[in-house]
Amino acid sequence: MNVFVTGASGWLGSALVPELLGAGHEVVGLARSDASAQRLEAAGATVRRGDLDDPDGLRDAAKSADGVIHLAFRHDLLYAGDMAGAAIEDRRAIEVLGEALAGSDRALVIASGVFGIAPGRMVTEQDGVEAAKGNGGPIEGASDRMANAHYTAALASRGVRSCVVRLPPTCHSDGDNGFMSILVGVARDKGVSGYVGDGSARWPATHRLDVARAFRLAVEKAPAGSTLHAVGEEGVRGRDFAEVVGRKLDIPVVSVAPEDALDHFGFLGFLLPVDSPASSEHTREVLGWEPTGPSLLEDLEQDYYYRHG
Repeated sequence: MNVFVTGASGWLGSALVPELLGAGHEVVGLARSDASAQRLEAAGATVRRGDLDDPDGLRDAAKSADGVIHLAFRHDLLYAGDMAGAAIEDRRAIEVLGEALAGSDRALVIASGVFGIAPGRMVTEQDGVEAAKGNGGPIEGASDRMANAHYTAALASRGVRSCVVRLPPTCHSDGDNGFMSILVGVARDKGVSGYVGDGSARWPATHRLDVARAFRLAVEKAPAGSTLHAVGEEGVRGRDFAEVVGRKLDIPVVSVAPEDALDHFGFLGFLLPVDSPASSEHTREVLGWEPTGPSLLEDLEQDYYYRHG
């Protein structure tokens, strides 16, 4: 297959490109900077210069591809608290890609999130498939991203082999600059490694290379209109990863009261108290996917999470 990938030089894309190439596919990666283009060329991909604000470029690239994997997302807006703005940009890109692939039965695979769909119970691939405004979890704008996923799945009725791959809040490995790295930074700054309340809230997690393999399998064979979970571990307790961080930094591990979570953790104070375990049993059956990478706690034991600061 010739696969067009947005976000190809990003955190997940940089693992996905070699995964696709290693399976014999050709990869065209979207690059908005010279540095991104150089990384993609070095990896063996063909470079398509542009960004998500170039609908004509996205449309042309999608029409020329056998399948599209859309990973690009404005995480800078998410971390700044503007989830709604990031979701709006994401929707525009999905609409263009879907239009380009309509009637072709070619694949469009997008990344979405599993976090907060049904707090307090195990989320399956059957949950949240019909997005409802105002029911998107603890972050303002999260319902908009759920609506984007619902829109993508519905493209199956327009002749697109559409698939939504939901990701856990942390996709970990060496080089992770996401939530776990932020928590390490907070612990270092505060002098304590904190968890909220009794620390029982669970987060699903997956190693980055396992996520890349899930996306590769999805673009190859996911059924039209499917929702899948790239979830390796169903739920890791907040207290458990706080204890590893505390031990690695040689600082106390403490409970932070829920009412103090925002002050202590910043925007992560909204998320850490949310119990959001998720299953991937259906995904493993459909794709034949079996995670093999290190667990989150095994990764947090490695020195690369503590190099800076």
